[in-house]
Amino acid sequence: MKSIQFLGGLFSIALLAACGRGGEEYDATGTFEATEVTVSAEAAGRLLSFEAEEGTVLQADAQVGLIDTVQLALKKLQLEASMKSVQSQRPDLNKQVAATKQQIATAEREKRRVENLLKAGAANQKQLDDWNSEIAVLRKQLGAQTSSLQNSLQSLTEQGSSVAIEVAQMADQLEKCHIKSPIDGTVLAKYAEAGELASVGKPLFKIADVEHMFLRAYITSAQLADVKVGDKVKVFSDYGDNIGKEYPGTITWISARAEFTPKTIQTKDERADQVYAVKIAVKNDGSLKIGMYGGVKLK
Repeated sequence: MKSIQFLGGLFSIALLAACGRGGEEYDATGTFEATEVTVSAEAAGRLLSFEAEEGTVLQADAQVGLIDTVQLALKKLQLEASMKSVQSQRPDLNKQVAATKQQIATAEREKRRVENLLKAGAANQKQLDDWNSEIAVLRKQLGAQTSSLQNSLQSLTEQGSSVAIEVAQMADQLEKCHIKSPIDGTVLAKYAEAGELASVGKPLFKIADVEHMFLRAYITSAQLADVKVGDKVKVFSDYGDNIGKEYPGTITWISARAEFTPKTIQTKDERADQVYAVKIAVKNDGSLKIGMYGGVKLK
């Protein structure tokens, strides 16, 4: 049933195109379309402002609305305070071990003094052994202190990194409260108003790049051999009553499959009913509208 309706639509398009140019036939016919994007809310909250009016021309990244950010901003401030607290707990490794290093330096000086006295016969071996033992103990203490402080430092560093990630997440959520246009284009429809509650995924507005239009036309399998992506063609708008305009166009896409599933057994005439969709890029001068009928001459 859908195939029959589709064939009927194609026949109507072809008939309109032929009549619109005084009986001149096109190689293919179809309708004009544009790249359309439905912009949905990425955050939940009240719409404090929303200015995406239908017909408004927007630039990419232009802000058109704002979702309440108070709670997210407060959460971000709390996380930033936590990060400062973690950073303040980071130990100064050099200061923490400075006293032990000083003790080791003092013990080594005493050891050298005893060694000199021992050579002069004014000291005994036990005194030297005592200082060697003292130095060994102090060095073990220094190693234990350093290891403990490094573990503490690593733990605080990891904790700080975790909080930093949460701060970045809050910043991202705050950014998503700013409703922006994803592309250059014209607002086609508006689905929400300022003051309403937005939820994640709720459609807010639809925008389309109407400056760069496409004619989605249909060619037969016989024509398929003569066209390729990049070919320059002539595109015609069809307003009816012999009114229309000619535009230069470029084939940007050719469907890899036929629109209709062939029957098991076909005659030559039935095979001619197979069509392939093509998209032809056209620069809009302001006259082309989405859904308007059009025709194309391939060569």
